[in-house]
Amino acid sequence: MAVRIGTRGSALALTQTQQTADALAAVGGFATELVRIKTEGDVRTGSLASLGGTGVFVTALREALLADRCDVAVHSLKDLPTAGEPGLTIGAIPPRADARDVLCARDGLKLADLPSGARVGTGSPRRAAQLRAARPDLEVLDIRGNVDTRLGRVPGLPGNAPDAPGDLDAVVLAAAGLTRLGRTDVVTEYFEPDVMLPAPGQGALAVECRTEDAPVREPGATAPASGEGVLAQALAAIDDADTRLAVTAERALLARLEAGCAAPVGALARRKGSMLHLDAVVCSVDGTRSLRLTKATDGLTEVGATLLGIELAEDLLAEGAADLADLGA
Repeated sequence: MAVRIGTRGSALALTQTQQTADALAAVGGFATELVRIKTEGDVRTGSLASLGGTGVFVTALREALLADRCDVAVHSLKDLPTAGEPGLTIGAIPPRADARDVLCARDGLKLADLPSGARVGTGSPRRAAQLRAARPDLEVLDIRGNVDTRLGRVPGLPGNAPDAPGDLDAVVLAAAGLTRLGRTDVVTEYFEPDVMLPAPGQGALAVECRTEDAPVREPGATAPASGEGVLAQALAAIDDADTRLAVTAERALLARLEAGCAAPVGALARRKGSMLHLDAVVCSVDGTRSLRLTKATDGLTEVGATLLGIELAEDLLAEGAADLADLGA
C-alpha cells in the first residue's frame, strides 16, 4: 500500500514534495502517492499579511492529515506556524537547501545597479523592509502569485512567456525554490545574510505526520531513534540533525517574538564546528530602522537550540524590537 503524501498544488510544492517522496521511498522501500490539497493561501487573494500570515498555506494540509486523507504532509518550513498542532509531529526535516534570497532583475542587474525609482516586487514584508533599508530610493511593490507569475513580471528573464506582463524591474524570491525548480538561470544576484537575512526556516522542508507514526526522539538526542513502523524509520533516515538544530533556533526566536511569517523578522542559524550561531534582524516595515543581533551556543541539542532562539529574542526585545515591528511580544 502506498504512503500518501499531502501537498499543495503549485509547481514548486509538487516538485519539492516529489523530491521528498522519492527520498522516503528510497530508504523505506515503499510506494508513494501524492495527494493534492488546496489551501486557503492558494484560493484567496491579497497580501500575505491581509490573509493572516502564518498558517494560510498549511491548515488544510494538517486537516487532511488528521482526517487520514494522507499519511504525511510536506510544508515549506517557513510557512509552518511555530505553535504545534495536537496530534501531529514534524517527523523529518531533510537537509536544507540554500537559505538565501535572490534578486531576479532585468538586463542582469544587481541591487546596486538598479536605477533610482526602479520597481521591485515581493510578497514579503521582511524582504521589503530589508530592500528599503539597502536602497531607500527603490519603489517596493507587494505582489502575489506562484514563481512563474512573479518572474513573468520582469521583462527578458529566461523562460518567461511571450505575453508575460514585464511591468517590474526586478523581483526577490527564495534561492531554494528556484533551485528545486531548476530556474537559477533567472538569478542576477544572491543576497548574502549581511544584506538580507532570510525568513526563519527558509530553504528547509518540514515533513509532518501523525504523532503515532513519528520517529521516537529521545530528550537531548541529536538524531531520532528509529520508530517501530516502516514510515517512522524512513522519516528518521531523511532527517538532518544540523538543519533541525538551525531551524529549531530560528523558530524559537520567532515564537518568543510572537511574530508570524508576515512580520519583518529575519533569522539564520548555522552550525560551525562545536557551536551553533544565530543571527537575527527586526525591521520597521518602511526599512528606516532595524535592529540586528547575534548569539551562539555550544548546546548542540534541540533544547540548546531552543534556548538560543529564546535568549536572542529576549535580547532583541530588551533593545526595543517591539517598537520597530508589530510584534505580539
